[in-house]
Amino acid sequence: MKLKIVVLAKQVPDTRHVGKDAMTPEGTVNRAALPAIFNPDDLNALEQALRLKESCPGSTVGVLTMGPPRAGEIIRQGLFRGADTGWLLTDRLFAGADTLATSYALATAIRKIGDVDVVIGGRQAIDGDTAQVGPQVAQKLGLNQVTYAEEILGIRDGKATIRRHIDGGTEVVEAPLPLLVTVNGSAAPCRPQNAKRVMKYKYASCPLERPAEDPRSELYAQRPELTLTQWSVADIDGDPTQCGLAGSPTKVKTVVNIAFQAKESKTLSASDADVEGLVKELLAEKIIG
Repeated sequence: MKLKIVVLAKQVPDTRHVGKDAMTPEGTVNRAALPAIFNPDDLNALEQALRLKESCPGSTVGVLTMGPPRAGEIIRQGLFRGADTGWLLTDRLFAGADTLATSYALATAIRKIGDVDVVIGGRQAIDGDTAQVGPQVAQKLGLNQVTYAEEILGIRDGKATIRRHIDGGTEVVEAPLPLLVTVNGSAAPCRPQNAKRVMKYKYASCPLERPAEDPRSELYAQRPELTLTQWSVADIDGDPTQCGLAGSPTKVKTVVNIAFQAKESKTLSASDADVEGLVKELLAEKIIG
C-alpha cells in the first residue's frame, strides 16, 4: 500500500538558554535571540514516518514546518535522514501564532498538499509544552487521531495498528486512514543523517533563504529538487485573521527560567513518632491536606 505521509516538524528555540532577551515587547518568544533546534519529539515522529515508508514500498514522506526562512533547515535535516520533500510556511502573517493559529495554518496547508494518508507529529514542542497542535489539526481536518504513540506497528487493509503509552502501561489500538498520530519522546530515536543524502541535499533551500545574487543560481536551475517549496498565507488560501497574532487568543506574558535550590534538610527515621511529626508539619505548612 503506497502512503502519502506528512510529518509536522518545528524549529524551536532552545529554551534552556532563556535570558533577558528571550521575550519581545509584544510578549512573544524572541526566536532570533535563542539558538534554534529541531523539536525533539518531532524527530521521534520523523523516525516513525521513515519506518512506515520502508514497510510500504512506494510511499513518500514530506516535512511540513512553519517559521521564518531559517526554518528551512528543518526540511533539510529531514531530507538528510530520508524524507522525500518538504514545505515551509513562511510569512510575517504567521508570526506570533499560538496553538490555535498554528493548527489552522498547518491544517490549511495539508488540505493544499491533498490526498494525505497519514500525518505524524511529535506529542508537543519544548517551547510550549501544550500537546495541543496535533489534536487540533486532526479536528480541523476531520481526521481520526491516535495520541501518545510509541510505535506504528503497521498498516493493513486501510487501518493502522499503533502501540500507545497510557497511564500504567501500554495498549495497542487500530484506527482507519486517513489518520493523524502524535508520537512520544520515549519512542525510538531518529536515525542519524545519511552522508550521501547530506551531499545530495546540502544546498537545498527556500528562495527566501538565498542571497539576492546567489552564486548557485545555475545549480538550482539544473536541479529543481534543491528548491524547497515555500508558501505564504495567500499561497495556501488562508484567512489572515486566523493566522499569527491576529488569530491567537493566547498571549504569553513572560518566560522565567526557574532554578530550584536546596535549602536545609533533615533526616528522619522510620519511627512512628518521626512520621507523625512530618505529617503534622506538612499539614501545618499546607503542603498536604
